[in-house]
Amino acid sequence: MKTVGQLLQIKGSKIFSITPDSSVYKALEVMAEKDVGALLVVENEKLVGVFSERDYARKIILKGKSSKDTSVGEMMTKTVFYTQSDKTMEDCMAVMTNKKIRHLPVLENEKLIGIITIGDVVNQLLTEHKSKISLLEDYITSR
Repeated sequence: MKTVGQLLQIKGSKIFSITPDSSVYKALEVMAEKDVGALLVVENEKLVGVFSERDYARKIILKGKSSKDTSVGEMMTKTVFYTQSDKTMEDCMAVMTNKKIRHLPVLENEKLIGIITIGDVVNQLLTEHKSKISLLEDYITSR
């Protein structure tokens, strides 16, 4: 089973972030430009939150707030669940499912080194399961 570190080597460890004092509108522009569903909120090189499309929909649109006049820091998710590079995809799936989150920052020694998404985890697990099935089919047919 692949670890988070191995997945980051394959997919890359590009991190898209924004500061808490940036406007929600600016965050949306960055998310659209980078084609991502969430940004990590970083202040003084420290992860302080996550701002996602879900935060925008639930905390800005539904409450009638202005994205240009509201800061990311006011609307971000402040409780950040994260993983580490030695964790498995199954570990990540468990956290994401239990906490109902789709983005999981990767930290090592309190330093942000990447992010994985639910799509990354599902794709990796599917690939691993297909490989196991193929090996089992080969084993069965060779008997």
